Amino acid sequence: MKRAITVVLTLVACALQGTAPASASAPAPTSASIPAPPGLTSADVSFTGFGGLTLHGTVLAPAKAARPVPGVVLVTGSGAGVPREHLLTEATEFARRGVAVLIYDKRSAGYSDFRRSYSELAVDALGAVGALRARPGVDPAKVGLWGLSEGGWVAPLAASRSADVAFVIVVGGNAMPPIRQQVWNEESALRRAGVSGSLIEHGKRNFARLGADAGLFAEAFFDAEGVLERVRQPLLGVWGGRDLQTPPEDNPPLFARALRRGGNTRYTFRFFAGADHAAHTTPDGGVTRGEALAPGYADLVGTWVHDATSGRPPVADAATPSKQDHASAEISPSPWWASGWMQLVAFALFVVAFTAYPLVALVRRLRGRTVRPVSRWARLLAGAGLTSALGLFVYIFYLMAAGRTPDPGPVLGGRPLPWLVLQTLAVAAVAAGIATAVAWRRAAATVPAGERVRLGLLVTAGVVFVPWAVYWGLLIP
Repeated sequence: MKRAITVVLTLVACALQGTAPASASAPAPTSASIPAPPGLTSADVSFTGFGGLTLHGTVLAPAKAARPVPGVVLVTGSGAGVPREHLLTEATEFARRGVAVLIYDKRSAGYSDFRRSYSELAVDALGAVGALRARPGVDPAKVGLWGLSEGGWVAPLAASRSADVAFVIVVGGNAMPPIRQQVWNEESALRRAGVSGSLIEHGKRNFARLGADAGLFAEAFFDAEGVLERVRQPLLGVWGGRDLQTPPEDNPPLFARALRRGGNTRYTFRFFAGADHAAHTTPDGGVTRGEALAPGYADLVGTWVHDATSGRPPVADAATPSKQDHASAEISPSPWWASGWMQLVAFALFVVAFTAYPLVALVRRLRGRTVRPVSRWARLLAGAGLTSALGLFVYIFYLMAAGRTPDPGPVLGGRPLPWLVLQTLAVAAVAAGIATAVAWRRAAATVPAGERVRLGLLVTAGVVFVPWAVYWGLLIP
């Protein structure tokens, strides 16, 4: 059953996105050597990651250093096979602050939209740490990890497993499960379009749960706080004030709480007003990423790394977090009655019951047999119930496929017009179900046995439809 849910949702999601499911065995792309920026050296390296996969990277380092320098491995955000050049700006600026920096091509083998493992990515990151520690001119006792976005889950996990990691830096990082962060991300896009109410608070959130149930949301409930409790190294957290992907106000207190529970007070939190998710400048409030780093960000990293690796670690140094437009919501796994299994059963019932009623009537008419309907309301129940059930999943799939730039349609009172139509159909289906049940009961003695089965299936679907529609927000303002 779970496999069936997964296959159906995967195919529909891929159709809406216009893509095929990503291959878990696709080879990682390789990059040409990166020329050394002025004042720096550039050297290509290779190392072994999870499963024996060979990964390739480049080390940028100060050209003239009187003594071995600290080092940092940059762990990028989500996406399969992200090339090392994606973090070239960060690598160049950090290296100019006296730090050797390793950037590498992210794996695509074993990583796709629907399958990823932070544990495996952590093994890759530790392989990179080992490669950087072995480089001439790098102090092996002063090599740490920097993680952006998804890397903000991976870097602390790697650090919690190895004393070879001297420090941790997270940028746009999360101390919350990925499902909570992602739902906040998608909600933010809809709220910017003027949407509020049940589509966000029920439709989107429960759809994310369903995806996790079906195995389409990899690492959905990853225990980020549990990992941070095991981190003993100094940690620098950086967030942009216009981060539209990660809640910049909710996360720092979660980081502090988890680190303190583990006895670690060696952390620094800093916030850059006007910067985006990656602490880059942004021309439009976080929607578009500029090429340059936020002013002062690279200086902060350089100074902090030198201090943290020279016997001057921070002590619970946290500035006031940036304000975010709305709070994120904790999201738990689906209860049994709303699980993927139960959703599939309910949906199958709707399709069979709501489709069977008009089909039986059509077959009878073609055969020249007519049976007076118990109630005209039954037709409305079948039509409105099926349309609203199918329409809900199609509409939410459409919004999901749009990513950070959804077009929900015209918005009236916080509700998109397509959502209002679906809600109207749901209300009509409920009203028609009640009227059909009443009419059936009044005429029960005169209804033929075959018609009783047909009506019984339809009314049963109508009864199940009510709590289902409430759960998905179709019957909630």
